[in-house]
Amino acid sequence: MKMMKLFLPLIAGLIVGSYCCQLAAQEQKKPYNVLFIISDDLTATALGCYGNEVCRTPNIDRLASEGTLFFRAYCQATVCAPSRASILFGYYPPASGATGKTSGRKEVGPDRDSWPQHFRKNGYHTARVSKVFHMGVPTDIAPGRDGDDDPASWDEAFNSPGPESKAPGTGETLQNNPGGLKKGAAGGNRFVVVEADGDDLVHSDGKTAAKAVELLDQFKDKDKPFLLAVGFVRPHVPLVAPRKYFEPYDYEDMVLPPKLPGDRDDIPNNPGNRRTSESLQMDIRQQKKLVRGYYASVSYMDAMTGRVIKALEESGQRENTIVIFTSDHGYHLGEHDMWSKVSIHEESARVPLIISVPGKPPAMCDSFVELLDLYPTVAGLCGLKIPGNIQGRDISPMLNDPTVKVRDAILCSGKGRLYREDRWALLDYGKNGELYDMKNDPKQYTSLFGDPEYAEIVAELRQKLKAKLVEVSKNDLGKE
Repeated sequence: MKMMKLFLPLIAGLIVGSYCCQLAAQEQKKPYNVLFIISDDLTATALGCYGNEVCRTPNIDRLASEGTLFFRAYCQATVCAPSRASILFGYYPPASGATGKTSGRKEVGPDRDSWPQHFRKNGYHTARVSKVFHMGVPTDIAPGRDGDDDPASWDEAFNSPGPESKAPGTGETLQNNPGGLKKGAAGGNRFVVVEADGDDLVHSDGKTAAKAVELLDQFKDKDKPFLLAVGFVRPHVPLVAPRKYFEPYDYEDMVLPPKLPGDRDDIPNNPGNRRTSESLQMDIRQQKKLVRGYYASVSYMDAMTGRVIKALEESGQRENTIVIFTSDHGYHLGEHDMWSKVSIHEESARVPLIISVPGKPPAMCDSFVELLDLYPTVAGLCGLKIPGNIQGRDISPMLNDPTVKVRDAILCSGKGRLYREDRWALLDYGKNGELYDMKNDPKQYTSLFGDPEYAEIVAELRQKLKAKLVEVSKNDLGKE
C-alpha cells in the first residue's frame, strides 16, 4: 500500500508529462552534469521505495519517484573493494582479478581509464567526497585516509573523518563472539551500535554532505560540466548515527525475518554463509537492536542524501544533472538467519539503483541490470564515446522504455558465484551449491540443488556460468 501511494504521482506524471519530457530531452544542449551517490552496505529492502514500511527514507523515495527505479539490479561482488572497482572500471571481478583487498587500479594498469577518469579526459571536472573507491570503515574513515582511492580519477578529492564507534553517546556491542566477524579495530566489522550525541556534522556522512553542498555551489560558476561522486559510509558497521535518528524506532517493535525450521539445512556452511545468529551468539534482543541501529543509520544517510539533492536544486543545476543512487552490494538482516554481506544470496547480491535523467519520465523497471552497466550508460547519456574494452552494457534504452531487456542473466561473485536468470538462481561453490526457483520460491527457502529431478537444470546453468566466465576472460584487460 505504501508503494502504491508513493507512486500514484509517478503514474500520473507518466500520462501527463511524457510528451513534455521528450521535448525537454530533445532541447538538451549543454552536456549533462553527473551526481553519483553511493551508500555502503545498503540492502534495497531497507528503503521505502522498495516496499519497507518501517524504515524512514523520504529523500531516496522522492528521488525514486522522479527517476527510474530498478527492481532487479545486482552488484558484481558482494564485498566492498571488488564491487566498487567493478563499478568504476567497468569489469567483472573475475576479469579484473579483484579479490576484496584491492582497489582495481593495480589490476587494470595505468593505461585503463576509470569511469571518472574517462569523463575527466573528456572535459569534465571530477570530484570525490569520501568513500567511492574502497576505504576501510572505520580504519580509513576515522583518521580521514584515502584508502584504495585512485588519484588519476579526480581533479579534487576530499575525505570525511569521523569518530565512528568512539563517538560520545550510548553504545553497545551486539555480538558476544568477537571472532564471528572479521577481527580488527573496534567496530570495524563488528556489530557495534552507537546512539551518538551531537548533530549530523559530527560524523563522517554529515561532513560528506556538507562538502558536497559546498562543491555544488562552486560548480555553478564553472565553465565545464562536473561529475561529483559522493560516498556515504552508513549503514556500514559500526552503526553510528545521531540519537534523533534512533528515536522513531523501538527495538522491541522490530520484526525479524521468519526463521523457518530446516531453512539452513540446504545452505552449505562455507565462509560466505557462516555469519549467523548462532555463530555471532546474538539473542533475539540483540538481533532486534541491530536492525534498529541499521534503520537509524539508513535514515541518517537518507537525510544526508536529501541535503545534497536539495543543494543541487538550489544551485539551479538539477535540470541539467543526471542523479544516480546505489550501494556497493546488499546486506543480510537476519534472512536465513544470516547477517552482513559476502553471501551470494538475493539479499546480499541485489542492490538499490535509481537513475534520474532530466527529460526522462519516471518509471519502474523489472529488467536485469548490473552495476558495471553504469559506466557505459552514463558515458553514452553524456555524449562521450563508450570505451570498447569495458564489459558493462548501455542500459539507457530502459530509461525511455522500462520494458526493454538488455540482459537475460546476471553474474555476481562472492564466496562462490551467482548466475541468476529470470526463473533460476544458481549459487555455485564448486563442489556444491544451491538452486532456487525464483518464480515459486523468491525468498530462496528451498534449494533444489541436490534434487535429482533438477539435475539437468543445474548442469545447464553451470554450463552457462562456465560460458559466461570464458566470455569474461576473453574480453579481459588487454582486449579492445
